[in-house]
Amino acid sequence: GCIAACGLVGGAELQMSVYPFLLRGVTLAGVASADCPYPRRIEIWNKLAGEWRLSELDSQVTEVPLDDVDREVRRILNGEQVGRVIVRIGA
Repeated sequence: GCIAACGLVGGAELQMSVYPFLLRGVTLAGVASADCPYPRRIEIWNKLAGEWRLSELDSQVTEVPLDDVDREVRRILNGEQVGRVIVRIGA
């Protein structure tokens, strides 16, 4: 398999073990999107949001109000949470 990493959201360092990659034959491929012309990036982002969008992604995201964070943390600690949780702060 292959994992594509794009962007430096958390910084330039990647703190992780390479053993799972080596044992499973997985490639970590860096993507330098800054080298892509801006109009082309917009075109690709529009396709990712449209015709290339994976329908199963919606089932991997849960939005909750700030009041429900305790419940969601318990679900994570109990191994019951799948996907991502977005916390709506101002809702």
